Amino acid sequence: MYRPRVIPVLLLKGNILVKSVQFKNHNYIGDPINAVKIFNDLKADELIFLDIEASKQGRLISLDFVREVGEEANMPFGVGGGVKSLADIESIIKAGAERIIINSAAENNSFIKEACLNFGSSTISVCIDVKKKIFKGNHVWINAGTKSISNSPVNFARKMEDLGVGEVIIQSMANDGRMGGYDIELIKEITQNITIPVTALGGAGNTNDLLQAYDEGLANGLAAGSMFVYHGSNKGVLVNYPEKKELEFSRFI
Repeated sequence: MYRPRVIPVLLLKGNILVKSVQFKNHNYIGDPINAVKIFNDLKADELIFLDIEASKQGRLISLDFVREVGEEANMPFGVGGGVKSLADIESIIKAGAERIIINSAAENNSFIKEACLNFGSSTISVCIDVKKKIFKGNHVWINAGTKSISNSPVNFARKMEDLGVGEVIIQSMANDGRMGGYDIELIKEITQNITIPVTALGGAGNTNDLLQAYDEGLANGLAAGSMFVYHGSNKGVLVNYPEKKELEFSRFI
C-alpha cells in the first residue's frame, strides 16, 4: 500500500548534528553517524543531511562524510550543502548519496536545467525556504535564510518544475524548530500549482502534524527535524521515528 515517505532531516554544523529554531539558536544533538545507526534500527524511509554552513563558507559538504553515511545507511539518503556545479553533483553521487538537495544555487536556472538533464530529475531536489517580509508576503530565501530571491514561492516552484527538477521541498522558516505544525496553507498552495512531488518541512511536532500535511496539504513527502531528535516537553535529545502503525494516513483507511 502506498503511503508518503517520512523523512528525518538532519542538520550538520561542522562534523556534529545540530537543530535550529527559525534558522537560529543551533542546539547540539550529537554524532551524525550514530544517528544513522539508530535510524537504521528504526527503519526510517529515507534521510536527508544538510550542511548549513557550506554555502556561506564557499565549500561543498564533506565527501568523506557522505561516503561514511553511504557505508552505514540502510535507507536511501540525500545531501545538500554548497552544491553549485555538475562536478559537485557527480562527486556526491559517487560518494554514495541517491539524491542531491539544492538551495542557494537554485537561482541559477541554467545550472538547475543542466543538472536535471545530466543526472535525471529523480536525482535533483530543490529546497525552497520561505519566509514572510513585513507587508510584502512570502518570499523565497537562500544562503541559510539570509538572502531573498523571489517574492512568489509558487512561481519559483513552477520554474523549478519547468527546469526539470523532480521534487521540491517546501520549508517554512517561521515554523522551523517550533514543533507547532506545518504551514499547511503554504504547502497546499504549492501542491495545487505544480505536478511534481512536494515534501513538507518546517514545524512538525508529532504524527498528527504529518497526517495533516498529507491529508490537507496534499504533500507527497513528510520531513521533519526536531520531531525526530527531541522527546518530551523539555526537548530532551532522543533520536526517534514513528512505528509504521502510527502512520495511518486517512486516505487509505
